[in-house]
Amino acid sequence: MHHQHDAAEIPPACPAHGNVQLFGPGFGSDPERFYTHLRSLGPSAPVDIAPGVEVELVTSYEAALSILQNPHLFVRDSRRWKALNEGRVPPDSPALPMMGYRPNALFSDGAAHARLRLAVTDSLATVNELQLVRKVQQSADYLISRFSSESRGQAELMAEYAQPLPLLVFSDLFGCPPELGDRVIAGITGIFEGTSGADEALGGALTELIALKHRNPGADVTTRLMHHPAGLSDEEVLHQLVTLLSGGTAPLAAAIGTSCALYFSEDWPVGLPVEDAVAQTLWRYAPIANYAAHYPTQDIELGGRSLRANDPVLISFAAANTDPALTEHSEQLGGKAHLAFGAGPHACPAKDLASLIVVSAVESVLNRLPDVEMRVPFKALAWGDAPWSRSLVTLPIRFTPRAVPSAVPVGRPVAEAADWSAAPVQRSAPAPGPAAAPAAPRPRQGLFSRFLAWTRGEV
Repeated sequence: MHHQHDAAEIPPACPAHGNVQLFGPGFGSDPERFYTHLRSLGPSAPVDIAPGVEVELVTSYEAALSILQNPHLFVRDSRRWKALNEGRVPPDSPALPMMGYRPNALFSDGAAHARLRLAVTDSLATVNELQLVRKVQQSADYLISRFSSESRGQAELMAEYAQPLPLLVFSDLFGCPPELGDRVIAGITGIFEGTSGADEALGGALTELIALKHRNPGADVTTRLMHHPAGLSDEEVLHQLVTLLSGGTAPLAAAIGTSCALYFSEDWPVGLPVEDAVAQTLWRYAPIANYAAHYPTQDIELGGRSLRANDPVLISFAAANTDPALTEHSEQLGGKAHLAFGAGPHACPAKDLASLIVVSAVESVLNRLPDVEMRVPFKALAWGDAPWSRSLVTLPIRFTPRAVPSAVPVGRPVAEAADWSAAPVQRSAPAPGPAAAPAAPRPRQGLFSRFLAWTRGEV
């Protein structure tokens, strides 16, 4: 699905120092052209990941794997970032929320990383996979029910399904009550959309969630993080949650959308399982495209390139996975050797759960809408232009309208989680008395509140 390009087709460069600009519509529409040019410069090359933000981008699979598996020479603590410490990074740069330091496992090294990662992996290990699949299916039923019974027989699957589904699943996984779940969803969505104040809004919602779990612990990931023997502080719990939300929502939405698009496409061979579409997505369209900043602890040579100590080196998971050199060793690599989930000590701790969610989400669409097809060819689909992720902008589909059955509570019934409940939704207003005041209009509920009300049969 990707195309080879002449390395002479040089992508746009920054006027200040000639670096390739790894952002904007040109990059989003054809990133492989950019990667082809960068590969011609060596296993890595300098790029601007955002206006005024220079990084070294690794496009070679072999070099990327070497860096990911060498935590002694390449560390993750971004407080080392030389240009940032010297004031050479714009204070309003969109790179800062993505690369700036947080006290979590992603930006830690050594013993600190081991302690925080153990708390995360142990907490995720308690997730029941069967219940997770049922929760994905229930969330899918709800989202599909919102558009499948309409006479139009078409939908925009990214906005109406792929993007909100992980948010519903994770709000439940973290034990959010309805109102807080709405705010968490708004905050994490705003961060990826660049909405002003979204980071603060998410932090405020998660702070309230942690305070709630102190008062009323639950059988959820938040409570397990808080009670882990590693003894995380509330601030550390908050930033682990931010990492899990960031890594488990937008990238999952991208993987769901792309996997659906591949499976529905005109070129997809009949009879191949959904797992094959997911695997192809992870190889060819890595949802996290360019990320994982590393900082060399000393000046080092990499394939003829001089990497300076404390200058950020980013991994292009997308370019590494499509490295032409891989064809020489494809038989030895195997189907799961892609770098979409990273590698080494910082590899994604939830890769199995993530794959399970994506496969279940795609299968749910096929089960509910068996004649679904795309309204445009795969090659005509538009992609986002941010450097961090590879995600479809839209995924227009058509199908035969049909009703989706009413919800059946799955896993732990929502009604059992008394501490989750806001004021109950009344099915009918009380009979008016002589002195009855007009009922105040109910505030508009957010996505998670509406979903929980649907699971109870209240809407």
